[in-house]
Amino acid sequence: MTNRTGVTALAALAMLNVFTLGAGLAVANLLPARLALWRIPRVARVALAEPGSVLIPAGARGPMPNRRRLAAALSPLAASHSLGRNVGAVVTDLDSGSVLFSKQAASGFEPASSAKLLTAVAALSVLGPSARFTTRVVSGGHDSVVLVGGGDPTLAAGQPPKSDYPQPATLESLAAGTARWLRAHGERRVRLAYDTSLFTGPQTAPGWSPSYISTGNVTPITSLEVDQGRLTPAGTPQDADDPDNFRPRSYTPAAEAATAFTGFLRRDGIRLAGRPRPGKEQRGAVVMASVRSPVLSAMVGWMLRESNNVIAEDLARQVALRMGRPASFSGAAAAVTAELHRLRAGQGVHLVDGSGLSPLDRVSPQALATVVRLAAWTGPPALRAVIAGLPVAGFSGTLAPGQSVFGSFGPAALGTVRAKTGNLTNVAALAGITEDTSGHLLAFAFMTDQIQHASQLTAAASAIDAMATTLAGCGCR
Repeated sequence: MTNRTGVTALAALAMLNVFTLGAGLAVANLLPARLALWRIPRVARVALAEPGSVLIPAGARGPMPNRRRLAAALSPLAASHSLGRNVGAVVTDLDSGSVLFSKQAASGFEPASSAKLLTAVAALSVLGPSARFTTRVVSGGHDSVVLVGGGDPTLAAGQPPKSDYPQPATLESLAAGTARWLRAHGERRVRLAYDTSLFTGPQTAPGWSPSYISTGNVTPITSLEVDQGRLTPAGTPQDADDPDNFRPRSYTPAAEAATAFTGFLRRDGIRLAGRPRPGKEQRGAVVMASVRSPVLSAMVGWMLRESNNVIAEDLARQVALRMGRPASFSGAAAAVTAELHRLRAGQGVHLVDGSGLSPLDRVSPQALATVVRLAAWTGPPALRAVIAGLPVAGFSGTLAPGQSVFGSFGPAALGTVRAKTGNLTNVAALAGITEDTSGHLLAFAFMTDQIQHASQLTAAASAIDAMATTLAGCGCR
């Protein structure tokens, strides 16, 4: 019985081997045809392609616009009655710098906030995109501390909404660190002084109207302030980035900041003797706590997108400090201008402030276009943050719908035009970069500073919007 079982098993095993071999041969015969149907990729025996340039030169993107046709498209718009009698314009090839369209391009105009382009370029060039500004608390002698302003234009009092970007340093955090230091050293009751000596000179610039503060455009410039002097209806610091807050700003921003700081110290268990008073940091004072601003590249984007005057003025002063000049309006304007000259972009620039609020500022369209080209193409990589921070037509900042007198762009400009706006009562300016329909990159500046009546400001801005739209939509070959 055992032998019969063994024989049967061997026979079955032999039949299984025969079946497997036959199936294998059949599959082998079918496999090439099936693989061909699957179209399995093969590595071709060809030479490897050499890598090209990561950044394609602007001139290689498409043909340069024809000057005559570009002039035919832009000249009627530049002659619009709404723009007034003094209009300047320039369009240049971003790659070569060749001037493609020009109208009073070398003449000086009131730049309004387009001057912030100059401050942004100078700040990034002198300070570097990763620069930060520090607000400190130091010992001030027996039972006293000094809050030292570091010229951080983004410093907030309390915590802003998480949606705000970039997130600023806060007095709340600074007070918490100070309270920890005091408790660790057995101190529970102090007197507070505040030091604003980093900046010097007048707190408002030549030509500034007092209404700039009462209408929420700017605050007196000092090295210690919070929330750019913006206040809630209750008169307390507004811990949110709200460019639409046109309530009067603080007239005493340093004192307001010191008062807010005392409130946070009390909440953290520290008693205050008397009210905060002006003072000065002593040489060799011990640093008890400090907070640092966001990086400069983020602040530049913040400034450009919402046309933030306080940030512009503080950054201009930081340039002056780094260059060994007084941190005043005149020192800051001279420092920014000197750096632009070093970068070969200072011709046609006369500044008295860093924000463009003063009607005494003068900048030519050619100077603005040169600075744009410097930031976008020919200048150091540190300057690229200027272009990244510019408002985008129809989408962001002062070029978003309803965010300024500009914004009536046609479809060709939407998402394509990146530019800094500028407007005062009789001034409208737009300077930036765009790509035309041929894929050619262009720098431009359109300016007017003799709008006949304030009621025509929106119409003038719309005419400039039309010029930018035409430029973006015109291959003009």
